[in-house]
Amino acid sequence: MYEMFRDIGRDIFLAGLVSSHAGNMSVRMGDRIVITRRGSMIGRLKPSDLIETGLEKDDAMVTLASSELIVHRAIYMATSALAVVHTHPVHATTLSLAEDALVPVDSEGSYLLHRIPVVSAQKTIGSEEVARIVPEALRDHKAVMLRGHGAFAIGELLEEAYMLTSSLEFSARILYLVRGFKENIKEYRKGAKRFESW
Repeated sequence: MYEMFRDIGRDIFLAGLVSSHAGNMSVRMGDRIVITRRGSMIGRLKPSDLIETGLEKDDAMVTLASSELIVHRAIYMATSALAVVHTHPVHATTLSLAEDALVPVDSEGSYLLHRIPVVSAQKTIGSEEVARIVPEALRDHKAVMLRGHGAFAIGELLEEAYMLTSSLEFSARILYLVRGFKENIKEYRKGAKRFESW
């Protein structure tokens, strides 16, 4: 378990998806959650940076858990997810300030992500509002952007949630670069109009 968190955390940091002490991730094991420690360095996780607590109720270790614990719990209660990765990808977060959804134009993003909804909250870190709107969006999507804050992605394994996060940022970077073009983009996807509504 620790090696999985350590390796995915290192990859998240090296991919530039978080700053030094940001981001968090968790896995669900029945009625228990293992989540990263509040303020831990996700790229240099130690065994003591993994906090186990209840899915529905607190225990003695809960004060050490990530401030996003309330959101992770709500995601597990509302979806079939067994793993959650939360990051602050630069291009996707930038685009979330202007868009209500991120619709990839590259082939990989179109295939994997379809359409990523952007949701808004007044208090973006670990709030009850976020715990309500993020799981709602994840019922129909594998990832969601919280405007101005970052991404939440789900999967059966941490690796799957990380893969979706990585693909999201890659597609967002392409979208961001495409916006600098002076000419219209040529659509190449069959049935491209459907991509807007996924």
